[in-house]
Amino acid sequence: MEDERSFSDICGGRLALQRRYYSPSCREFCLSCPRLSLRSLTAVTCTVWLAAYGLFTLCENSMILSAAIFITLLGLLGYLHFVKIDQETLLIIDSLGIQMTSSYASGKESTTFIEMGKVKDIVINEAIYMKVIYYLCILLKDPVEPHRISQVVPVFQPQVTPEVMGDREDRQQVFGVPYEQAKTQAR
Repeated sequence: MEDERSFSDICGGRLALQRRYYSPSCREFCLSCPRLSLRSLTAVTCTVWLAAYGLFTLCENSMILSAAIFITLLGLLGYLHFVKIDQETLLIIDSLGIQMTSSYASGKESTTFIEMGKVKDIVINEAIYMKVIYYLCILLKDPVEPHRISQVVPVFQPQVTPEVMGDREDRQQVFGVPYEQAKTQAR
């Protein structure tokens, strides 16, 4: 079974969330972002190159133009390879664990696997980033003291609004048991 919903991120961009249910104990959530906008790419490139041309006319040094082109290309490659995420996937297998995969605009993929026995709880965390933003996090148990938290792992990019993955039904699905029972088991 599969369903798809559309949301907007905190900046107003469109996000698509696909939910795939392979079996009662195996589900996948896939969050897709729009591709890089040619308009924004052109605007940034023109701004950098116009500023470089302005400096060139003042200094009459052609190294400034060469440096602007070089910096623009390196910046674009860095942005595509390390920052711009096109798709994020969360695969949950109840008895095994949670696999998180991020696909970047350059084609790079980053995958993280968390064993289900290490999961203490899943919560909506809030952070202040010029305004309050909310994002889904997995709390991992401390191996020495199981009642303590050892690490907080963000799920999906922080610009996602709370309604994308933060309702009780989805938290229940991550644990595979009713929400109240999941809270009791996590403690």
